[in-house]
Amino acid sequence: MARVSTKANKNIYHLTRESLGLTREEASELLVTLAPERIEKIENERTLPHPDEVLTMAEKYKHPSLCNYYCANQCPIGQQYVPEVKIKDLSQIVLEMLASLNTMQRKKERLIEITVDGRISGDELADFVFIQEELEKISIAVETLQLWSERMLATGVIDPAAYQAYKERESKG
Repeated sequence: MARVSTKANKNIYHLTRESLGLTREEASELLVTLAPERIEKIENERTLPHPDEVLTMAEKYKHPSLCNYYCANQCPIGQQYVPEVKIKDLSQIVLEMLASLNTMQRKKERLIEITVDGRISGDELADFVFIQEELEKISIAVETLQLWSERMLATGVIDPAAYQAYKERESKG
């Protein structure tokens, strides 16, 4: 049984490893390319992980949301363009997506009115910003659903072979 750190402010990499019951040495064996000392530096925030290290942790820990966390919080480009996605229950993801889609259905005609002339006038700005925010909610819900799916595939809740076979059948038409 791995010892659990008593450190108060553990980062996501530390929490993820501990949730799997792994020591740094065991994690290093699983991750292959990261030495225990490197894992310790990342977990104690003395250094940032490299993107390839995050990819390895996400795959081997079966925790794909580590990639989103890295992009949204530690990558300079991602900090500007990638929203952090919080993993939720499937029902909550779907309900949030449907609520935003319903809102957009009601606002669809207003968006057409606003954009028909290719300009956003002062009296259209508030509605336009509202619509942009709703579209962002939809985008985040889609990303959340994607991460949820990746997690279910990684952990075997969804059969990866059957999933891939179905996707291949669908892409062939």
